[in-house]
Amino acid sequence: MRRQNRSRLKIPAAAALAVCGLVAVALAQDAPRLTGAPQPMSDVAAPPLPDWIVDDVRVGRSYPEQPPIIPHSIEGYQLTVNTNRCLECHRREYSGLVSAPMISITHFQDRDGQMLSDVSPRRYFCTACHVAQTTAKPLVPNVFRDMRLLLPAGDR
Repeated sequence: MRRQNRSRLKIPAAAALAVCGLVAVALAQDAPRLTGAPQPMSDVAAPPLPDWIVDDVRVGRSYPEQPPIIPHSIEGYQLTVNTNRCLECHRREYSGLVSAPMISITHFQDRDGQMLSDVSPRRYFCTACHVAQTTAKPLVPNVFRDMRLLLPAGDR
């Protein structure tokens, strides 16, 4: 059989050992821990639950299309297939009586954009998108910057 002439990549042995060493070091290091015990699988006391912020002051949104944050406690609210305590105040017909903001008109559309007479089943479980405010500190810093702040002044 005739041997084919293939060009082979020739890596010096020292370079190959250096690459293997870097890979081994990278695999041995854990990602920086955000929470939990410094030693994995050890017991850690649960941190205290943060307090609810219950001042009913609306918070501005951090980015476009962000679901509004719930500015009151929702502790004890029942949210099941048959009952949605949020709708007692935020449904279209009740929002004016209790000065609560009405839920968005988008919550009355099905996935094809057709208007419904009541809240769409896919928008029924409010806490899938909306969260209550607490005094909890963020696990990682927020580095979001609005696009308007990133653009030069003449392009705004």
